[in-house]
Amino acid sequence: MKQAISGFHTDDEGHWEAQLACGHNQHVRHDPPWMIREWVTTKQGRNGMLGHPLDCKKCDEQAPPDERPS
Repeated sequence: MKQAISGFHTDDEGHWEAQLACGHNQHVRHDPPWMIREWVTTKQGRNGMLGHPLDCKKCDEQAPPDERPS
């Protein structure tokens, strides 16, 4: 199910996670050549993706919302 990106934070290892409007988090890594997401490497790039829909597999599985850093 597609859900809009509402924010970003880093996990305990420093990897970026998108906060989705549904309450779930999803890693958004730039890890060439497997994953090309150069936009995640800059604040401007991340801000430009706010509102962009991502496929949320946790919604498909009806998972409860994720915890988010305060």
